Amino acid sequence: MKTASLADVCHSPVPLAGVEVGLSRSGRERNGYGVGSGLAGLFTAFLLLSLFTACSSQSKPAEPEKAEKKGPELITARSAFQKLYVAARGWNQDAKPYRLASTATSDGNGHDGKWAVWSGSFASPAQRSEKTYTWSGSAADGAPSVGINPGVEDSYSATNASTQVWDMAFLKIDSDQAFATAQKHGGDKVLEKAPDTPVTYVLDWNHNTNELVWHVVYGANREGAKLTVSVDASTGDFIRVEK
Repeated sequence: MKTASLADVCHSPVPLAGVEVGLSRSGRERNGYGVGSGLAGLFTAFLLLSLFTACSSQSKPAEPEKAEKKGPELITARSAFQKLYVAARGWNQDAKPYRLASTATSDGNGHDGKWAVWSGSFASPAQRSEKTYTWSGSAADGAPSVGINPGVEDSYSATNASTQVWDMAFLKIDSDQAFATAQKHGGDKVLEKAPDTPVTYVLDWNHNTNELVWHVVYGANREGAKLTVSVDASTGDFIRVEK
């Protein structure tokens, strides 16, 4: 004979009838229809109510698994630039970059050319305006919100030498490659003495030499850097030691 499973019983209308029968028998006991039949009815009702309790427990939906907290997303400059450039072109179709820079956070150290926060400054010559966008993949306290964060629009002057726009085709050398070059020109000695030194990156146009230049900074900023090395962002060649 086939034995019914708990799932079969839970989805069957028969147990309700059993409860009604058991309860009616219990009622007959109170009306003088015999103690034996009354006890049997109460036992049946108790058994089926226990079964319903099991069915109710079985039908409760499983609790969803808690989402795992994501760690930081560390990327090189060219990967960050692609994200920032798309956002800037959404602001103005003629937007061109004039600076790209990393921001030091507790998520990394920049020794592989990667950071979780990069900022790109763009200018629209036609609109005479500029705007900075920041991409963040950081989980550190005080870091910008994850994703693209637009800055405030400001006026722009094409005659300002420090904000000369450049064509993205000049950017052929990524930040990790610039780091490798800088290491060969004094950077390795800095990290040997102080391995916890963060390495940050600034990319801009040198209007005197008409070159796109990586400034590989051994420090959280250029002002307090232990060493800064200039690298050609188009060829990867060493240019000079700035400090």
